[in-house]
Amino acid sequence: MLHSAVPISCPVNQPQEADVECSLTLCPTTLQLHGGGSKDGSQPGHSTRPHSPPLSGRAAGGLEVCRRRGCPALLVPRWPLARARSRLLARSRRPGQRAPPPRRPAAAPVALAARAPGRPRRPLGPAAGEFPRPAPWRHSWALARGAWPWPGSRRSRCRRGRRRLRLSQSVSQFPAMAEGGEREELLSPLTVSPAKRLCSWPSPRAHHPRGSPGVASGGVGGVGGSALTPGARPHLQPESLLDCAAKTVAEKWAYERVEERFERIPEPVQRRIVYWSFPRNERQICMYSSFQDRGGPGAGAAGSAAGASPAEEGPLPLPGAAAPAGSAPGAASAGASPGPGAGAGAAGEGLPFRRGIRLLDSGSVENVLQVGFHLSGTVTEPATTSEPAMTYKVAISFDRCKITSVTCGCGNKDIFYCAHVVALSLYRIRKPDQVKLRLPISETLFQMNRDQLQKFIQYLITAHHTEVLPTAQKLADEILSSNSEINQVNGAPDPTAGASIDDENCWHLDEEQVKEQVKLFLSQGGYYGSGKQLNSMFAKVREMLRMRDSNGARMLTLITEQFMADPRLTLWRQQGTSMTDKCRQLWDELGALWVCIILNPHCKLEEKSSWLQQLQKWSDLDVCPLEDGNYGHELPNITNALPQSTNHSPDTLSRPRRTVFTRAIEGRELHWQDSHLQRIISSDKYVAPACQQESERLLFNSQGQPLWLEHVPTACARVDALRSHGYPKEALRLTVAIINTLRLQQQRQLEIYKHQKKELLHRGTTTITNLEGWVGHPLDPIGCLFLTLTEACRLNDDSYLEVSDMNESRPVYQHVPVAAGCPNSSESYLSLALEVALMGMGQQRVMPEGLYAQDKVCRNEEQLLSQLQELQLDNELVQTLQKQCILLLEGGPFSGLGEVIHRESVPMHTFAKYLFSALLPHDPDLSYKLALRAMRLPVLENSTSAGDTSHPHHMVSVVPSRYPRWFTLGHLESQQCELASTMLTAAKGDTVRLRTILEAIQKHIHSSSLIFKLAQDAFKIATPTDSSTDSTLLNVALELGLQVMRMTLSTLNWRRREMVRWLVTCATEVGVRALVSILQSWYTLFTPTEATSIVAATAVSHTTLLRLSLDYPQREELASCARTLALQCAMKDPQSCALSALTLCEKDHIAFEAAYQIAIDAAAGGMTHSQLFTIARYMELRGYPLRAFKLASLAMSHLNLAYNQDTHPAINDVLWACALSHSLGKNELAALIPLVVKSVHCATVLSDILRRCTVTAPGLAGIPGRRSSGKLMSTDKAPLRQLLDATINAYINTTHSRLTHISPRHYGEFIEFLSKARETFLLPQDGHLQFAQFIDNLKQIYKGKKKLMLLVRERFG
Repeated sequence: MLHSAVPISCPVNQPQEADVECSLTLCPTTLQLHGGGSKDGSQPGHSTRPHSPPLSGRAAGGLEVCRRRGCPALLVPRWPLARARSRLLARSRRPGQRAPPPRRPAAAPVALAARAPGRPRRPLGPAAGEFPRPAPWRHSWALARGAWPWPGSRRSRCRRGRRRLRLSQSVSQFPAMAEGGEREELLSPLTVSPAKRLCSWPSPRAHHPRGSPGVASGGVGGVGGSALTPGARPHLQPESLLDCAAKTVAEKWAYERVEERFERIPEPVQRRIVYWSFPRNERQICMYSSFQDRGGPGAGAAGSAAGASPAEEGPLPLPGAAAPAGSAPGAASAGASPGPGAGAGAAGEGLPFRRGIRLLDSGSVENVLQVGFHLSGTVTEPATTSEPAMTYKVAISFDRCKITSVTCGCGNKDIFYCAHVVALSLYRIRKPDQVKLRLPISETLFQMNRDQLQKFIQYLITAHHTEVLPTAQKLADEILSSNSEINQVNGAPDPTAGASIDDENCWHLDEEQVKEQVKLFLSQGGYYGSGKQLNSMFAKVREMLRMRDSNGARMLTLITEQFMADPRLTLWRQQGTSMTDKCRQLWDELGALWVCIILNPHCKLEEKSSWLQQLQKWSDLDVCPLEDGNYGHELPNITNALPQSTNHSPDTLSRPRRTVFTRAIEGRELHWQDSHLQRIISSDKYVAPACQQESERLLFNSQGQPLWLEHVPTACARVDALRSHGYPKEALRLTVAIINTLRLQQQRQLEIYKHQKKELLHRGTTTITNLEGWVGHPLDPIGCLFLTLTEACRLNDDSYLEVSDMNESRPVYQHVPVAAGCPNSSESYLSLALEVALMGMGQQRVMPEGLYAQDKVCRNEEQLLSQLQELQLDNELVQTLQKQCILLLEGGPFSGLGEVIHRESVPMHTFAKYLFSALLPHDPDLSYKLALRAMRLPVLENSTSAGDTSHPHHMVSVVPSRYPRWFTLGHLESQQCELASTMLTAAKGDTVRLRTILEAIQKHIHSSSLIFKLAQDAFKIATPTDSSTDSTLLNVALELGLQVMRMTLSTLNWRRREMVRWLVTCATEVGVRALVSILQSWYTLFTPTEATSIVAATAVSHTTLLRLSLDYPQREELASCARTLALQCAMKDPQSCALSALTLCEKDHIAFEAAYQIAIDAAAGGMTHSQLFTIARYMELRGYPLRAFKLASLAMSHLNLAYNQDTHPAINDVLWACALSHSLGKNELAALIPLVVKSVHCATVLSDILRRCTVTAPGLAGIPGRRSSGKLMSTDKAPLRQLLDATINAYINTTHSRLTHISPRHYGEFIEFLSKARETFLLPQDGHLQFAQFIDNLKQIYKGKKKLMLLVRERFG
């Protein structure tokens, strides 16, 4: 047997530290690793003699050594394996498999091309653009076996021509991008990929038997999970070069390409390629088996911040779980990771990944078999109390380290993999040496003769005759037919042979399930947690992008299609209503994700063009939501800098219709080819050159640090794109450049302000320099920069993975110095994060148009502040905070905390509250100065200047209505109140600061309800239950309460009575002088009713006197003030205050007489009968019956009681007045009866009065000087005769009135009424005659009412 060997690599004359990348070029006859090659496949300078002496101790197959002097390169023998694979000629696309992307012209495969820095790349092996064709004898032999096609023949896959997948010539720069196609050059150079580093790094195993895992741990190139002492180097033998080559080929090349490229592939090589083609990263399995994103926002990028690409990450760790026996090194720490966002709590236990781990650990995975690129096995679900144990068959197809399809007998209907697929996948990753490995089934069939093949087929049909017999017969008929289609192509398909070159290499994702899930969540309208589920899907898209998984864009496209098909969009448009806030937020996130997709730094041009075309199609639809509600057309373009001129007309500010996709579409104008940008993101040591050209001076600051002069939100969108696509280091570098640019801009703005300061302070107003604020911006620039910087400082502590969603732990950050090349070495990414957040939130910016846009500003600010509060402020951060606060205070019109701000700029209350609380322990003076400056609310304080035209479309604010644009004004005022309350609490006991805060509150807060709340808060703080009272803060509370009284005196407020009572309580706590003060100045604080009924009554109450412990002079002073107040109120409002005045003055005779006289004088005026009756009853109660009678007589003159008002509330007062006059004597009764007769026309009331007056003798009140006669009064004599006649007339009139509109159902009631009337008629001596005559008249007049008259005759004759 001849072994024609070629060298694998020749590291002679290669410096060890040089940036040399091992190359992989495969020759037509064997595997070869070298740094260059000629057209015939040989390497210059190497001897390829066929009969080289064997290497001592060589493995089976006869490894040989290179004959070049000093070259230790190994030679891989050419195996005498000359099989043709018919499966290559008819690889049928599996059901559901995506169509290949548009083809590009084929190029020579340059996989991992080796070169030293500066050495140009060149294709290796055959000429560029050509694959080596088999020799003629190979063609004739292959065609005889029905295998290889001749050049130009039609392949059995029905593909026209011979298509080849070309690898990008920059694949060494981007190992994760080596999937073919064009892309933009970016981020070069990078470190050598781990697959190549392992050629010279020790491996845990000296020899790997056929089918053993090698280093089958989590990433490409993981060196295992063994713990080593720092600095120690393990004494292990290197990994075989065969495994190094097979690992890279398995990850980068489709197996069909390998077979096309080489005439013969040795069986050991086939096995290693097939072996390494299964996914090796458990994180990817986890990503496709759960919704939740690991560790919250950005946590996934934190793990790769150390430089690891997504493909290099190791397996997921599970604290406390040991690796199974026999697992490969590197899998020892793999454990059961909780997966994305899942913890050990109940929230993570139900995730498919967790369940799959439990199934694996419990030994539920059995019968695992790998045949080529197909893995199968059974997974048994253990029995539960309600269900028996179930065994499911699981099948997985894979290609190039990606799972391309899954099938499980459980019938899982979900977006991601079920627990059974997870269990089988993890079994293959962790226990590869326990998996039976077979070559593709076509290889096995190739080794059989005719009898064996027939036996194989018949046994297969017998084993599954009920399932495959019809298909088998159909195929047999077609094969036997010479004209059938199956006989027109060479070869046959093989489902275990891997994917075709044309197949897109991506992970399995069930598109139909994605559509169904999104449609279901949208139909729920934000209820039942659907909004959270959709946000989880967005987080999953970001996770896929971070792992550079092509399914990220694919999944986002599916989600967007369902969003655009939402029937509510049409309904909202037809009805003219806006969508809900929850739905609006989902659309915003959707638009932001598309911006990331378009700005993908390794995006292919055809993919980007396809996405832009689809986005434009969606954006053109009428139902597509606008970016900012109805005001979206007034926002600047993503690629334009903000206009700074003040002479804009509405036409120049207006923009075309802007939808949620407009910013992503505008991203077509952005590229990554700028040389300055390339240098920024590719190196930490990029500084200004020693000899700068004139054009380069603007690109660096005075310290030589690079700047990135671009529209800030657009530049931050680049950072978000880098961060989202798994380039954390590059994102950090660009972030630092942006921050340096903002610093320079801030410095220049300060210089400009110093020259204009006098003019601006004199004018008292300024223009808006930032029409587009960074906080609340659709691209969230400040949040993006902050997250990018803090992720680099976040401790990668796995313990946070164990916390459930219900109890999230606070993240822990550490200072990470800014990378080399920064002159200020003391800076850290954490301090930069704090600085840029303060810059963004302190920016003076105009309040945007529309309810949603304004609400978004508030929400975005609160979100940023919540993230800032997670930072533990140490000395370095405090210094950064102090420095930035000083700059904000001195920032002039460019800062929201400057001395002069625009009338409609966004207030800084929420931001200042955080700054005050953070600075207070370290710099109290600065914290109070900043908080007091932020108390302003210019929109409620200033009027728009006639000459201020800085923002023309804001002129709508000068209309008479109260600020119609400021939809969130109530929220802003409440935040202003919170800031003031925080300052009041902190300044307790400090008289000077409290007085300053009080003045600021009185000047800037314009809501009485909020000031009252502040007063209540100050009162609670000043009067704690467990310590003494703070008199200074108590006086502040009283001052605020007095201001509330003044503000609400002439306006309606439903809490007014509560406010008045609270003020009296507060004044009582302050002391007697406060009570006296409010009593004396009542007319500026209270209404007369409030002053008498609440204030004065409470001030002189027994409870108040005991609370104050007053002596006699103080009591008298207080009572005198109350009496004076009562008389003044009675004079001003006698109707409401006369009774209260009498009550307050009853202990002072002179004051009481004055109050009584006021009541008498007012009785002839506007007092009602009810008020007079009330005062009269009070006078009788106090022992003044004659005065009560006088007031009752006055009240009776104001009364008018109709004939049918027998339930009038004044009837009791009339009866009481008659009883009072009857008790006083005959004369008083005689004086009152004419008033009663005149005022009361109700017969029943008059008869009741008449009966009461005849029961007892008059004059029983016991008036001194009067004597009762003791005789009953007669109805035939005065004064009762007048009352009797009036009563009889009232009955007669009432009878006729009732009979006019009487209905039969009221007949019985009418008869009872006549019975009462008869009782009154019979009181005089001739009463029976009068009643008889009255009945006869009724019969005559109403004879038409026969039934009624019949009832009258039956009762009265």
